[in-house]
Amino acid sequence: MNSYEQQAKKRFGQHFLHDRGVIERMLRALNLSSKDRVVEIGPGPGALTFPLLERLPQLDVVEIDRDVIAWWQQQAQAQGKLTIHALDALKLDVQSLRGNSEPLRIVGNLPYNISTPLLFHLLEQGSHIRDMLFMLQKEVVDRITAAPDSNNYGRLSVMIQYFCETSYLMKVGPGAFNPPPKVDSAVVYLKPWTHLPYPAKSLATFSQLVAQAFAQRRKTLRNTLKGLVSAEQMESLDIDPTRRAETLAVKDFVNLANLIS
Repeated sequence: MNSYEQQAKKRFGQHFLHDRGVIERMLRALNLSSKDRVVEIGPGPGALTFPLLERLPQLDVVEIDRDVIAWWQQQAQAQGKLTIHALDALKLDVQSLRGNSEPLRIVGNLPYNISTPLLFHLLEQGSHIRDMLFMLQKEVVDRITAAPDSNNYGRLSVMIQYFCETSYLMKVGPGAFNPPPKVDSAVVYLKPWTHLPYPAKSLATFSQLVAQAFAQRRKTLRNTLKGLVSAEQMESLDIDPTRRAETLAVKDFVNLANLIS
């Protein structure tokens, strides 16, 4: 294995993971079986990729950086085992990649600049995904996993928890990466619901309602949802119109959206 010599590229938001302890903990959390169909987003110089190749008969990776792709094409351990999909992860078609296999397990140290849109892109295709393990900016993981009535709870918490179970696995300091980012990172585990606990009749209505409710966090629901839901409609669902958005659980937002759908 010859090491990757290129500098990390700012435009791709690259921060290459190198801490063995962090990688081992991520692998333990995955608890892989040789039958698993795993997709890694952004393999970079292979800190996670090489251990995955040791544990799996084959691995799919999604990579946009041509230098990284060219480097992987020369790695002996990857020959016959690694399939490289040279594309922007935001254009990944999970269903066609899955084909007739078991639902996919998706892992990666995600570029911070596309992490939130990428999560939504994947969760909209959640029926083809078994689970996901991602390294993200800690602040984003705090928001994804937040419970109602906490400072970090907001639109992102509600929308992601609508689609899946979320677990905060560990905090990771800047020193685990090259170059070190200016912020802390964290690892999150996401498991799409097999059956949505609270299905929205219209995802567009639900999404609009959640966005509007959190647009002005300090205001009451009576004010933020004016024109969308009346105080009487809220009261019919036992939701006090003087409450704020961050006090509502996912179920409450779905019930409100279904009432007006």
